[in-house]
Amino acid sequence: MIELNQIGFHDETSKVSEEMIKLIGDVMSTAIKMEKVAENVEISLTFVDDKRIQEINRDYRGIDKPTDVLSFALNEGDETEFEQGIPELLGDIIISVPRAEEQAKDYGHSLEREFCFLAVHGFLHLVGYDHDKEETEKQMFSRQEEILEKHGIKK
Repeated sequence: MIELNQIGFHDETSKVSEEMIKLIGDVMSTAIKMEKVAENVEISLTFVDDKRIQEINRDYRGIDKPTDVLSFALNEGDETEFEQGIPELLGDIIISVPRAEEQAKDYGHSLEREFCFLAVHGFLHLVGYDHDKEETEKQMFSRQEEILEKHGIKK
């Protein structure tokens, strides 16, 4: 496990470089600041293969197929007081490495952009964004692009 800025990275595939993890960590730190999330948060970001993300998707969402990213908020709506100095566990983000590689190729952009896009997408779900309606989808995707552009990551 690699930890950057209270973000724990787990690569179950051994395919994600340390440079990529650093970039994603930097982008996630920007997202945390831009969303004005308390600095005392902890996020787990795990890279998996399609088989593993399909199992998780099936077990937790009842959808028996692989997906690109899943996020699980750990204290949704929980107003619990946290002890000073102990990070608040915001949630888990799980990214399928094969899906990210395939989507980067399909969309004609870099793998860096795809990984960062998926990580930010998962993070925004953790802090309450959704894309179930056209209006909320526009807000969420616009915010994703604002965050990515802070690092020069464009479509």
